[in-house]
Amino acid sequence: MPTPGALFAMILFGAIGTGAFLYGKNTSSIKPLVLGILLMAYPYFVSGAWLLYGIGTVLTLALFFPRD
Repeated sequence: MPTPGALFAMILFGAIGTGAFLYGKNTSSIKPLVLGILLMAYPYFVSGAWLLYGIGTVLTLALFFPRD
């Protein structure tokens, strides 16, 4: 069972991933589409809260830097 901090990270980055996926799908942009899928999927494979926050932050920042 995940800790409350890990559960919050899963929900937070899953929501960001859903938004990025929908944005990428509507604009036919591959980068947000792929990063959105990664943001939604990685919490299933990572269990530590610090790893969840670290990977989620890096993937979220990758949505913005570097720009196309």
